[in-house]
Amino acid sequence: MKYVMLKGVCALSMLCLAGAAIATEVELQTDEEKVFYYLGTSLSTSLAPLDPTDEEVELIVRGLHDALAGNAIELDAATFGPKLNEIAQQRMADTALREEAAGRDYLRQMAAEDGAITTDSGIVIRELVAGTGASPTPDSTVTAHYHGTLRDGTVFDSSVTRGQPFTSSLGKVIPCWREAIPSMQAGGKSKITCPAELAYGSRGSGAIPGGAALTFEVELIEVIE
Repeated sequence: MKYVMLKGVCALSMLCLAGAAIATEVELQTDEEKVFYYLGTSLSTSLAPLDPTDEEVELIVRGLHDALAGNAIELDAATFGPKLNEIAQQRMADTALREEAAGRDYLRQMAAEDGAITTDSGIVIRELVAGTGASPTPDSTVTAHYHGTLRDGTVFDSSVTRGQPFTSSLGKVIPCWREAIPSMQAGGKSKITCPAELAYGSRGSGAIPGGAALTFEVELIEVIE
C-alpha cells in the first residue's frame, strides 16, 4: 500500500517538476480540468517565495497527497508553523539581496540607453514620445496606460493588456511614479526604470519579487487636476 502511494506521489511530483514540458503535452478539455489546473498554478504562486528545490517540491507534493488521502504524518503546528515562517523569511531576504544586486546592474544597463537620464534618486527615465500637454505635479491625479516588466522581461502588470487606462492620484502610487511622472507631459510616453527601494522594496508584491527593479512604459493620457 505504501509503495503504491509513493508511486502516486512521484507521478504528481513529475507533474510539478516537469513544468512547461508537461504543459505542452496536457490538453485541458473541460472547464473543470481548467479549474483544477488553475488551482495548481495558484498554489505555485503562494509557494514561489520559498524558492523550493526539486526535492522540497517533492516533499510538498507528498504532504498534499498524504493529507488528502488521510495518511499524513502528524506534525505539531505550534513547532513547525514557526519553523516554516523562519525559513520563508530567510529565503525571501536572501532572494531580495540577490535581486537587488542584479537590479543595480540592470539599472546601469537602462541608463546606458540613448537618451536616458538618471535622477539623483536613481530612477532611469527615457522619453519615447514627447508630450505636448500639461505636466502633473506630485499630487496630481492622472490617467495613464502602463506596461510593467521585471528585468528579465516578464510582464507583472499591464493596463495596456487589460485595455483599461489607470487613473489615480500620484500621492497614492509608488514613490518612483510620484517622482518620474511629473517629468512627463500629457500625450507623451516614457520608459521608467525604478530601483527597488522606490518601488516595492525588499518584500515585493504579488508577482514582483523582493528587491526587484521594475520597468514601466507609461503613456500619460491626461492630467485631471
